[in-house]
Amino acid sequence: MKPSELYSDDLVFAHEAEAATGVPKTVIRQWASRGRIRRYEGDGKYCGQGHEYKTMYALPEVKELARGYKRTPQRAPKVA
Repeated sequence: MKPSELYSDDLVFAHEAEAATGVPKTVIRQWASRGRIRRYEGDGKYCGQGHEYKTMYALPEVKELARGYKRTPQRAPKVA
């Protein structure tokens, strides 16, 4: 997907992508750091606690990867 093919409502922040797909924000950020999806510069909105939203993701790309995503249950560490 080329940036020119995106519409303004296709770019979302990690928490919005999580709400739309059910994939945790940490996984979305991992996909971006591994090059599976692209990052875009955010619009600099403040979330109300002094933090800026700086990174946006293309929702169609996230949705495409989310189709194959399966949540892995976390295992508790073995107690000796």
